[in-house]
Parts: sequence; C-alpha cells; structure tokens
Amino acid sequence: MNKLLKESLRVVLPLALGGFVMYWVYRDFDFDRVGQVLLHGTSWGWMMLSLFFGVMSHVFRGWRWRQTLAPLGARPRNGNCVDAIFVSYAANLVLPRVGEVSRCGILARYDGVSFPKSLGTVVTERLLDGVCILLITGLTFLLQMPVFLRFFEETGTKIPSLLHLLSSPWFYVSLFSVAGVLALLYYLLRMLSVFERVKGVALNLWEGILSLRRVGNAGLFIFYTVAIWACYFLHFYLTFFCFDFTSSLSLQAGLVMFVGGTFAVIVPTPNGAGPWHFAVITMMMLYGVSDADASMFALLVHGIQTLLVIVLGVYGWLHVTLANKRRA
Repeated sequence: MNKLLKESLRVVLPLALGGFVMYWVYRDFDFDRVGQVLLHGTSWGWMMLSLFFGVMSHVFRGWRWRQTLAPLGARPRNGNCVDAIFVSYAANLVLPRVGEVSRCGILARYDGVSFPKSLGTVVTERLLDGVCILLITGLTFLLQMPVFLRFFEETGTKIPSLLHLLSSPWFYVSLFSVAGVLALLYYLLRMLSVFERVKGVALNLWEGILSLRRVGNAGLFIFYTVAIWACYFLHFYLTFFCFDFTSSLSLQAGLVMFVGGTFAVIVPTPNGAGPWHFAVITMMMLYGVSDADASMFALLVHGIQTLLVIVLGVYGWLHVTLANKRRA
C-alpha cells in the first residue's frame, strides 16, 4: 500500500503543481477568444516551420546519443535511437523524468544495449545540456541585463516590503515551482541510491558517464550539440511570427524568453505546464505585449508543441515496435 501511495504521488503531485500554477496564470483569461485566434489569427506556415525544427531537435539528439554509445561497444540502429527519444519526451508528459529511463529500456530491448551504461550516457548528456544552457543564459543575460532585472522585480524577487511580497500571487507560484525542483532533485538522488545497491550497476553507470571522453569524430558531436540547441531555439522563436501581436518581437526578446522558459521546464510538471506559461507571459509583457495576448501566445504555443510531443511519442512507439518485429 505504501509503494502504491508513493507511485500515485509521483503522478499526482506534478499534475497538481502544474494545475495550481495554470489556475493562477489563467484565472481571469477569456477562453472564448482561443478558437477565433486559432482559426483566423494564426499563420500556420510559420507554425509548421517551427514544428519542423521541433522534430529535428529530437532527431539530432537521437543521432548524438548513438555517437556517445559507440565507445561502450554499443551499435544501436539510428532509427531506434530517434524513436527512443520520441517516446521519452512523450513519457515525460505522464511522469516527469521517466523518459530518461524509458529510452534506455527501448535500446536494451531491441538492440541489447546495457541499461546501466546507456543510462550513464544520458546523465552525461544532461550535464552537457546544463553547460549549454548556462552558456546561452550568460550570453543572453549580458545582452539583455535590464530585462532580467525587471523580470526579477515583477516576480517579487526585489520587493522591499515583505508584506507586499507575501500578498503577491507570483510569490506563491515561484515558491511552488522551487519546491517542485527540490522534490525532483530529491527523487533523482533516491534513484541513484537505489542503483548503487545493485551489484555492478554503479560501475556500469560511471562507465557510461565517462564515455564522452572517448567519443569519435568530435567535430560531428559538436555539430549535433549546436544543432540541437539551435533547433530548440527556432522551435520557439519562429512561433513569434505566427501571431500579429508577437511578430514584431526581436531576436533578443526571443533569447530572453527561451532562457526563461528553459529554466521553467526544469520544474517537474507535464512539459513544464504552468511555470513555462508564467515565465513566458511575464517576460513577454516586459516587451510591451499585453497580458491577454501574452497569455494567448503561451497557451496556444505550449498546447500545439505538447501535441507534437504526443504525436511523435505515439509514432516512435509504433515505429520502433513494428520495425523491429519485421526484422525479427
């Protein structure tokens, strides 16, 4: 019963956190306008181009993952690696961070890749992603420092009055988001402690982490890494041109919101729902977009991009299953 309760909480808490933040952000929103904007106020050509880069970010990640597995003696099929990435992102919608485990399970099943070793490469990948986003954040902060300082003020981080801080709904949104991140870190530490109790798993995990040192064709690896993050940015930035009320926003504004949204997605809610909306809306308003338009942008863009993740996840699961069944 205790185990069932823990598993239930792992599903319910991220949904509750995301739902709470979404309620605060959209409690006064006019949802009747959504259909009108979708039908008559959206440039679907730009949206399709944005979605193309969203797909390619997963494809490049799958190819790069295969490259990091090569030093371990693993030679999974390119298609299986890409399908595993598709499935992992969709799995994260159901239970945040479970996708990292599911994609390693797919390669273990269909290509015989050691699960602990492949999980080690995923840990390495996440560390590399952290370095990349810190570099992007540092550059963006230098270019748009006044905007970030205004964002901190708007979200209650620099309010001199404690009473004003405690009366701000954004303070509680930020508080719940931070609590969610701390809960995620605790879960990851617990997961690693479980791995360490299994004989040989910790050693294989460490071997997977160190695989980056022996990766072949460093130039190709760097290209994949740059391509992944360029696609992530274009996947977001090109959506500005889908709507009249955001089409005039600059590239610098796109970088600021991209960085804010990337950090918001760390919060363990389905696809960052709630914290991502809060960050993007707040930052977009700093660039002169109205609250209603910024809320509309965040709702539609996040909804369409989440739908893409679901479609790719279903495709990846069907394709990897059927393709390997034919080979068998």
